[in-house]
Amino acid sequence: MVVLLDTNVILNFLTGREDPFLNSSEKIMKLAALNKIQGYFAIHTLSTLWYILRKTRSDNDTRKSIEKICTYLKMATISSREALNAIKNTNFKDFEDCLQDECAMSVGADYLITCNEKDFKNAKSKIINPDEFLSFYI
Repeated sequence: MVVLLDTNVILNFLTGREDPFLNSSEKIMKLAALNKIQGYFAIHTLSTLWYILRKTRSDNDTRKSIEKICTYLKMATISSREALNAIKNTNFKDFEDCLQDECAMSVGADYLITCNEKDFKNAKSKIINPDEFLSFYI
């Protein structure tokens, strides 16, 4: 099973922040780390993680956290053509979510797992929250 994890799922795992999907996010990351699922993250997620984690961690700790993610998950990238498609796509309120969708499509993800399903109502990918994913996966 191939999944792309939205930034919010990864942030739950790295920060343990208060979120209804915290436990499910952690379980999904464990599945990816154990190679039970083929997990991906969008390449642009790296800069978002860096920006958020540096607010509460040292540069060294931030680097270690991001490096951990890069060992658990593979990076999904998109071509220039796919980036232009995202730029022209007016069906998303948040451009970053559109990029997530393009990255999920580029790796042939079965699911894009996010804590904010409502932000992906116009996605091409099959969108699912962490709880729903675990309910049928386990």
